[in-house]
Amino acid sequence: MAAPVRLLILGTGNMGRTHVEAYKQMENVEIVAGVDARPDALNAFCDEFGIAQRYHTLDEAILQCDFDAASNVTPDAAHYATSMSLLASGKHVLCEKPLTTDFALALEMVAAAQAAGKVNMLNLSYRNVPALQAAAKLVADGAIGEIRHFDASYLQSWLTQPAWGDWKTDPAWLWRLSTAHGSKGVLGDVGIHIIDYATFIAGLSPVQVSARLKTFHKAPFDRIGDYPLDANDSAVMHLELENGALGTISATRFASGHHNDLYLRIYGDLGALEVSFEDATSVLRSCIGPDALLSQTWSDVACPPVPTVYERFISAIQNGTPSEPDFKRGAQLQEVLDLAQRSDELESRALHINPVDPNAAEPIPRELL
Repeated sequence: MAAPVRLLILGTGNMGRTHVEAYKQMENVEIVAGVDARPDALNAFCDEFGIAQRYHTLDEAILQCDFDAASNVTPDAAHYATSMSLLASGKHVLCEKPLTTDFALALEMVAAAQAAGKVNMLNLSYRNVPALQAAAKLVADGAIGEIRHFDASYLQSWLTQPAWGDWKTDPAWLWRLSTAHGSKGVLGDVGIHIIDYATFIAGLSPVQVSARLKTFHKAPFDRIGDYPLDANDSAVMHLELENGALGTISATRFASGHHNDLYLRIYGDLGALEVSFEDATSVLRSCIGPDALLSQTWSDVACPPVPTVYERFISAIQNGTPSEPDFKRGAQLQEVLDLAQRSDELESRALHINPVDPNAAEPIPRELL
């Protein structure tokens, strides 16, 4: 068996716990250190998970700690600087989504990862959903023919009920509502997931995006303490894919009755698929072949389990297996996010996307239109 991967956890918030709990299920991972600028949070986290080494800055950890790889679970605005430091020091990186807050910075991260020659992955956690992977394979195999149309949505309700906790008093949620704290709103937080969900299954890249974003009044003077509540709460997008297919994507935190649910219906000229992730359970249904041509009925499709992103990250480090989704995918998604925001600022004018050449050794620098 290969030597254990010595892993550092950068950021000890809610998602940091998710990362540690996943790695604790693996025999070939040793979590050697935690990093967080908040002493109390860092100590509580490391005490709970039995992590011996504790650092208040990443620079300290890089200088003093012997580790191979890091899970970067910092807030969105910190992803760029921290990931660049990790890559420069020769570490493998699994970064939380979105890759960063700006497409130009994302391209720099891609270039740094390629120059370092290290495993670089983005935690698009819904790639772990069996129905998503099975649907993508069916589409790639031609089961529904040429894609023509799709509808996708990501629905959360944590602004309408307390199951997630009290967003009005908990910094873990408040920062997600504040652009001053690095948030891109629902667009960057969950919109990235549903864009990836739809386009990964379609196997096609977007070439145009038009979007509307909305921030709703939620507190007196639209502020709670140090948190201006100015990040978008709902997003609606129209996308055109590279083959001309059209679709809609929506994301919101005001979807009462939906704790954390993703849906996609995708239609081709030979059939259709429905891919849902609801109550932490994924379901794939198909209307293909005779069902599509004659009866218009839908059937459930069996979906085998798939490795998690954490398992794929460790496998890529130890065995050289593909490290997908990588930083290049993160940059492609970041361009869509940036142009969606610009489209809203320009009153939903459709903006073109210049696709990255997938065979290029280096990312192609380009101006945002």
